Amino acid sequence: MSILRAYALPHPPLAVPGVGDGDKPQVSKTLAAFDEAAREIAALAPETVIFVTPHSVLYSDYFHISPGGGARGSFSRFGAREACLEAVYDTEMAEEIIRLAGQSNIRAGTRGERDAALDHGVMVPMWFINRHYQDYKTVRVSQSGFDPSEHYRLGQCVARAAERTKAVLIASGDLSHKHGGSYGYAPESEVFDGEITRIFATGDFLALFAVTESLRERAAECGYNSFMVLAGCFDRLAVAARRLSYEAPFGVGYAAASFSPGGPDEKRDFLEQYEETALAGARERQSSEDAYRALARRSLEYTVQTGKTLPLPDGLPEELMNVRAGAFVSLHKYGRLRGCVGTIAPTAGCVAAEIIQNAVSAGLHDNRFDPVTASELPHLTYKVDVLSPPETVASPAGLDVKRYGVIVSSGHRRGLLLPDLEGVDTVEEQLAIARNKGGIPDGAPVKIERFEVVRHE
Repeated sequence: MSILRAYALPHPPLAVPGVGDGDKPQVSKTLAAFDEAAREIAALAPETVIFVTPHSVLYSDYFHISPGGGARGSFSRFGAREACLEAVYDTEMAEEIIRLAGQSNIRAGTRGERDAALDHGVMVPMWFINRHYQDYKTVRVSQSGFDPSEHYRLGQCVARAAERTKAVLIASGDLSHKHGGSYGYAPESEVFDGEITRIFATGDFLALFAVTESLRERAAECGYNSFMVLAGCFDRLAVAARRLSYEAPFGVGYAAASFSPGGPDEKRDFLEQYEETALAGARERQSSEDAYRALARRSLEYTVQTGKTLPLPDGLPEELMNVRAGAFVSLHKYGRLRGCVGTIAPTAGCVAAEIIQNAVSAGLHDNRFDPVTASELPHLTYKVDVLSPPETVASPAGLDVKRYGVIVSSGHRRGLLLPDLEGVDTVEEQLAIARNKGGIPDGAPVKIERFEVVRHE
């Protein structure tokens, strides 16, 4: 049967009776959309409802699927102690998703659940479904720190796992939290919400891949990767898309939409199209590399392919061979950071040697990421920042986020941030991020140093 229908639904707790009852008129469109979706689901009578949520346990390198026979939850933390829900889990469906994910080399499983209680990303849409239909089991899937394409691939596995049953998928997620409420305002809120609601109305899932990580961060959204899983469920299928509602009260965007599968449509192989386009872009960037970036790329490729360190090549420019300086090498895959390691002060005999060692470290030893594999090498692009010697400044007044990087030190702790980074617009933000990276508490006295970089990108 596969997925009968999928819904993108928000999860404002105040939509539930007993939570923010005085605010109900401001979410009237969302309430109507919930009711419409719930009535449709009741008519479909699915055996299983699969929820993808941003608010259960989240791991950077693993899709968590809730284990056991079921779970309970309540809205007590939102002031509605009597509003409780209970879910019975479809363990066979969960096991099949995990099995198929493993076959596709996607990390997914049931380990590591720290809190079994249902989260509000599941409970809000479930509350409305249960008003009209309750004869179903549940699978609860968490988002992860994997890139969007991996969420799409998980959606493909979910669709295959659902082939033997009648299932509906709920992609739970709010849009931008930056419409001027308690989270503040960012102009990117309108851009993000406008694009997502357009996609909801048209089913143009290829456009989801074009939504940049920077836009998502500035818009402060929580639903994008849930929507990616939904899109993956309909890979190579025609889709009838219908936007049910949109409103942005309280500074948060709430959108609802339904998606019904049609017949096969090989033109909707959106993941392959995206990867082909991204690979062509990576090759174009590689073809225009200067000596610094080319050396970083050659260094990592050589080590991944041979297990050895690249010898200093002949014919490098003099400034690479005759100058000593600290250097940072960062790797990106399809616009997302894939690794970054650097040295503040020189540790090698020349800049070229510094780049060679740091490129390998960025690709293989940045503990935030798995080591780069040989299959990834053609997809990577490189940036190299060569640092000037740091100099102490008396106060933040001596900083400039566009011109200077910053080093903050407190005892043995030290945090560094490069200059001119997207999304870092003020000295206060720069210092706060550097403190956080160094594990330095707010308010602790720090030594502040600044440095300049020559950026090769």
